[in-house]
Amino acid sequence: MVKTSGYNSNRKKVGLALGGGAARGFAHIGVLEILEKEHIPIDMIAGTSTGSIVGALFTQGKTAVEIKKLVLKMDWLQRMKLVDLSISKTGFIAGRKIKELLKSVIGDVDFSDLKIPFACTATDIMTGEEIIINKGSVLEAVRASISVPILFTASKYKGRYLVDGGLVDQVPVDIVKNMGADITIAVNVTPRMSNLMQRIYIDETELQSAPSTKSPNMYNIIMKFINTINSQVTDASLNKADILIEPRLAGINFTDFGKADKCILEGEFAGIDALLGIKKLLAA
Repeated sequence: MVKTSGYNSNRKKVGLALGGGAARGFAHIGVLEILEKEHIPIDMIAGTSTGSIVGALFTQGKTAVEIKKLVLKMDWLQRMKLVDLSISKTGFIAGRKIKELLKSVIGDVDFSDLKIPFACTATDIMTGEEIIINKGSVLEAVRASISVPILFTASKYKGRYLVDGGLVDQVPVDIVKNMGADITIAVNVTPRMSNLMQRIYIDETELQSAPSTKSPNMYNIIMKFINTINSQVTDASLNKADILIEPRLAGINFTDFGKADKCILEGEFAGIDALLGIKKLLAA
């Protein structure tokens, strides 16, 4: 847990918003490691999708170094076999094996057991509402938050059918503000589509010079689709943060779980870059 020595007891409260991004979300661990080393206090966390997993582990009291060791020792090629096909109408993968994996690392804890306040977000697929979960089972909340629509079955939670929170908002800045944060730090690990979109007219000659890219899998297509449709919402949300951290993750796909070490390292670099701004806000 982040130590708060060296800061006034009347200091501003710091909230961290951790966005979704599948394997790219490992970068959150690197950011947290730098904040810990520099004794930057973290008073509350809100997470979406992968951000909810990292947030759940950190708010339990695990250090960033412990989380990093946990992630790096996993055999991700073996873990990718945790696909249990579903006959459900709401998704191709049942997610029972994924839930078992989550339980092995998160445990069966309640939000009231956590060391610092934590919330994770999901989307009610029937109403389109953003659902903030901060009570009850942390495991059930995280399972709902990571349920990529179509790919995973929707998570039935208190009468609602919930899917990935990133469908509504990739980085829950507003949520952490509502939790009482005076300073909000947003960590975005997904490409900002609005920065990448261009209007291109293609003719036969241009097709010959088109950039060669690896064929995307279903997961990548779904994630790109989600990012595209909510890109403006994401930009608006990120603009509300006091500090925005965006690790350089070009070339790392959502399913590149074997590149966890690179993602964490890029998170560390991005965390270092943000330190001066964070310390200025704390000292103000």
